[in-house]
Amino acid sequence: MNANCLLRRPVGCLKTALRQTRHQRLLTRSMATAVEKPEAPPKSSARAKPPFKLPKPAKFRPEGKPLFYVWPQVESIRTTHKNPMPELDAKQRATLDPTGARTRLFDITRPMPPSIRRRGVDTAILVRSQLMKVGVEMWYKIYSPTVIGIDIVWRRPKRARRARLTYMRKPKHDMGNVDHLVYAWKKERYGMRARAKGQVGSRFEKEQK
Repeated sequence: MNANCLLRRPVGCLKTALRQTRHQRLLTRSMATAVEKPEAPPKSSARAKPPFKLPKPAKFRPEGKPLFYVWPQVESIRTTHKNPMPELDAKQRATLDPTGARTRLFDITRPMPPSIRRRGVDTAILVRSQLMKVGVEMWYKIYSPTVIGIDIVWRRPKRARRARLTYMRKPKHDMGNVDHLVYAWKKERYGMRARAKGQVGSRFEKEQK
Protein backbone atom coordinates (compact mmCIF):
# COMPACT_ATOMS: atom_id res chain seq x y z
CA MET A 1 0.00 0.00 0.00
CA ASN A 2 0.96 3.57 -0.57
CA ALA A 3 1.77 5.12 2.79
CA ASN A 4 1.33 8.66 1.50
CA CYS A 5 -2.33 8.07 0.56
CA LEU A 6 -3.11 6.75 4.03
CA LEU A 7 -1.60 9.83 5.63
CA ARG A 8 -3.37 12.32 3.34
CA ARG A 9 -6.89 10.82 3.60
CA PRO A 10 -7.73 12.10 7.12
CA VAL A 11 -6.47 15.57 6.25
CA GLY A 12 -8.65 15.65 3.14
CA CYS A 13 -11.72 14.66 5.17
CA LEU A 14 -11.03 17.48 7.66
CA LYS A 15 -10.76 20.05 4.88
CA THR A 16 -14.07 18.89 3.43
CA ALA A 17 -15.81 19.20 6.80
CA LEU A 18 -14.42 22.70 7.38
CA ARG A 19 -15.47 23.77 3.89
CA GLN A 20 -19.05 22.59 4.49
CA THR A 21 -19.32 24.43 7.82
CA ARG A 22 -17.99 27.60 6.19
CA HIS A 23 -20.67 27.43 3.50
CA GLN A 24 -23.40 26.84 6.08
CA ARG A 25 -22.23 29.89 8.07
CA LEU A 26 -22.42 32.06 4.99
CA LEU A 27 -25.92 30.83 4.25
CA THR A 28 -27.15 31.61 7.75
CA ARG A 29 -25.69 35.10 7.56
CA SER A 30 -27.33 35.90 4.27
CA MET A 31 -30.77 34.72 5.33
CA ALA A 32 -33.25 37.48 6.29
CA THR A 33 -36.96 37.66 6.96
CA ALA A 34 -39.28 40.55 6.29
CA VAL A 35 -40.50 42.44 9.35
CA GLU A 36 -44.24 42.75 9.51
CA LYS A 37 -45.65 45.97 10.93
CA PRO A 38 -47.91 45.31 13.92
CA GLU A 39 -51.50 46.23 13.48
CA ALA A 40 -52.74 49.29 15.37
CA PRO A 41 -55.23 48.53 18.15
CA PRO A 42 -58.82 49.50 17.37
CA LYS A 43 -59.84 52.95 18.60
CA SER A 44 -62.53 52.87 21.24
CA SER A 45 -64.42 55.76 22.79
CA ALA A 46 -64.51 54.03 26.15
CA ARG A 47 -61.80 54.93 28.69
CA ALA A 48 -59.14 52.31 29.19
CA LYS A 49 -59.50 50.40 32.42
CA PRO A 50 -56.78 50.91 35.00
CA PRO A 51 -54.60 47.98 35.84
CA PHE A 52 -55.90 45.62 38.45
CA LYS A 53 -54.78 46.40 42.01
CA LEU A 54 -55.21 44.36 45.10
CA PRO A 55 -57.42 46.06 47.72
CA LYS A 56 -55.74 47.33 50.91
CA PRO A 57 -56.53 45.60 54.17
CA ALA A 58 -59.05 47.33 56.42
CA LYS A 59 -56.42 48.35 59.02
CA PHE A 60 -54.52 50.33 56.40
CA ARG A 61 -57.52 52.23 55.03
CA PRO A 62 -58.18 55.87 56.05
CA GLU A 63 -61.79 55.19 57.02
CA GLY A 64 -62.46 55.29 60.75
CA LYS A 65 -59.08 56.75 61.69
CA PRO A 66 -58.80 59.61 64.24
CA LEU A 67 -57.89 63.02 62.82
CA PHE A 68 -54.67 64.74 63.86
CA TYR A 69 -54.96 68.42 64.73
CA VAL A 70 -51.98 70.56 63.70
CA TRP A 71 -51.29 73.01 66.52
CA PRO A 72 -49.65 76.40 65.77
CA GLN A 73 -45.95 76.79 66.47
CA VAL A 74 -45.04 78.03 69.93
CA GLU A 75 -43.47 81.49 69.89
CA SER A 76 -39.78 81.67 70.66
CA ILE A 77 -38.65 83.21 73.93
CA ARG A 78 -36.57 85.67 71.93
CA THR A 79 -39.73 87.22 70.47
CA THR A 80 -41.72 87.27 73.71
CA HIS A 81 -38.90 88.37 76.05
CA LYS A 82 -36.17 90.77 74.99
CA ASN A 83 -32.57 90.28 76.06
CA PRO A 84 -32.17 91.64 79.64
CA MET A 85 -28.37 91.68 79.59
CA PRO A 86 -27.88 95.16 78.00
CA GLU A 87 -30.09 96.80 80.64
CA LEU A 88 -28.37 94.86 83.43
CA ASP A 89 -24.95 95.81 82.07
CA ALA A 90 -25.91 99.50 81.85
CA LYS A 91 -27.27 99.41 85.42
CA GLN A 92 -24.10 97.82 86.79
CA ARG A 93 -21.90 100.31 84.93
CA ALA A 94 -23.92 103.20 86.34
CA THR A 95 -23.30 101.82 89.84
CA LEU A 96 -19.59 101.03 89.42
CA ASP A 97 -18.71 104.01 87.19
CA PRO A 98 -21.12 106.91 87.93
CA THR A 99 -19.18 109.53 85.96
CA GLY A 100 -18.44 107.24 83.01
CA ALA A 101 -14.75 108.20 83.03
CA ARG A 102 -13.46 104.64 82.90
CA THR A 103 -15.91 103.71 80.18
CA ARG A 104 -14.75 106.64 78.02
CA LEU A 105 -11.09 105.92 78.76
CA PHE A 106 -11.33 102.40 77.35
CA ASP A 107 -13.95 103.06 74.70
CA ILE A 108 -13.73 100.84 71.63
CA THR A 109 -13.59 103.88 69.34
CA ARG A 110 -10.29 105.01 70.85
CA PRO A 111 -7.15 103.18 69.65
CA MET A 112 -5.62 101.96 72.88
CA PRO A 113 -2.30 100.11 72.95
CA PRO A 114 -2.92 97.80 75.95
CA SER A 115 -4.55 94.43 75.62
CA ILE A 116 -8.20 94.86 76.58
CA ARG A 117 -10.57 91.98 77.31
CA ARG A 118 -14.06 93.37 76.83
CA ARG A 119 -16.64 91.48 78.93
CA GLY A 120 -19.10 94.15 80.03
CA VAL A 121 -18.53 95.00 83.68
CA ASP A 122 -15.80 92.35 83.74
CA THR A 123 -13.70 94.28 81.22
CA ALA A 124 -10.03 93.97 82.13
CA ILE A 125 -6.68 95.27 80.91
CA LEU A 126 -3.36 93.43 80.88
CA VAL A 127 -0.54 95.36 82.56
CA ARG A 128 3.12 94.39 82.19
CA SER A 129 6.03 95.37 84.43
CA GLN A 130 9.20 93.92 85.93
CA LEU A 131 9.67 92.41 89.36
CA MET A 132 13.24 91.50 90.32
CA LYS A 133 14.23 91.76 86.64
CA VAL A 134 11.54 89.29 85.63
CA GLY A 135 8.67 90.26 83.35
CA VAL A 136 5.34 90.10 85.18
CA GLU A 137 1.87 90.47 83.68
CA MET A 138 -1.45 90.80 85.49
CA TRP A 139 -5.08 91.40 84.54
CA TYR A 140 -6.90 94.29 86.25
CA LYS A 141 -10.65 94.79 86.02
CA ILE A 142 -11.35 98.45 85.30
CA TYR A 143 -14.75 98.46 87.06
CA SER A 144 -13.52 96.72 90.21
CA PRO A 145 -14.18 98.71 93.44
CA THR A 146 -10.66 97.80 94.63
CA VAL A 147 -9.14 99.82 91.75
CA ILE A 148 -9.09 103.38 93.10
CA GLY A 149 -7.95 105.12 89.93
CA ILE A 150 -6.54 104.57 86.47
CA ASP A 151 -4.18 107.26 85.18
CA ILE A 152 -1.98 107.40 82.09
CA VAL A 153 1.52 108.04 83.43
CA TRP A 154 3.37 108.50 80.15
CA ARG A 155 2.40 108.63 76.50
CA ARG A 156 4.78 107.58 73.82
CA PRO A 157 5.74 110.44 71.45
CA LYS A 158 5.21 108.25 68.41
CA ARG A 159 2.84 105.33 68.50
CA ALA A 160 4.40 101.97 67.74
CA ARG A 161 3.35 100.21 64.58
CA ARG A 162 2.43 97.16 66.61
CA ALA A 163 1.12 98.21 69.96
CA ARG A 164 -0.10 94.79 71.05
CA LEU A 165 1.37 93.53 74.28
CA THR A 166 2.36 90.25 72.63
CA TYR A 167 4.68 92.30 70.43
CA MET A 168 6.04 94.34 73.35
CA ARG A 169 7.19 91.18 75.14
CA LYS A 170 10.18 90.90 72.85
CA PRO A 171 13.45 92.07 74.45
CA LYS A 172 13.95 94.56 71.64
CA HIS A 173 10.71 96.42 72.42
CA ASP A 174 10.24 95.64 76.13
CA MET A 175 9.92 98.82 78.21
CA GLY A 176 11.39 97.13 81.27
CA ASN A 177 10.89 98.69 84.68
CA VAL A 178 8.64 101.78 84.65
CA ASP A 179 9.19 102.91 88.25
CA HIS A 180 11.08 106.00 87.12
CA LEU A 181 8.11 107.06 84.97
CA VAL A 182 5.72 106.57 87.88
CA TYR A 183 8.02 108.56 90.19
CA ALA A 184 8.22 111.47 87.73
CA TRP A 185 4.44 111.46 87.31
CA LYS A 186 3.85 111.50 91.07
CA LYS A 187 6.34 114.32 91.52
CA GLU A 188 4.62 116.41 88.87
CA ARG A 189 1.18 115.73 90.31
CA TYR A 190 2.20 116.56 93.87
CA GLY A 191 3.80 119.78 92.62
CA MET A 192 0.57 120.81 90.94
CA ARG A 193 -1.39 120.01 94.10
CA ALA A 194 0.96 122.16 96.17
CA ARG A 195 0.33 125.12 93.88
CA ALA A 196 -3.42 124.77 93.98
CA LYS A 197 -4.52 123.06 97.16
CA GLY A 198 -8.15 122.95 96.11
CA GLN A 199 -7.38 120.95 92.97
CA VAL A 200 -7.37 117.17 93.18
CA GLY A 201 -4.70 115.41 91.15
CA SER A 202 -6.62 112.32 90.02
CA ARG A 203 -10.07 112.36 88.53
CA PHE A 204 -10.96 109.23 90.47
CA GLU A 205 -10.07 110.66 93.85
CA LYS A 206 -13.10 112.94 93.50
CA GLU A 207 -15.32 109.89 93.37
CA GLN A 208 -13.82 108.48 96.55
CA LYS A 209 -14.25 111.77 98.42
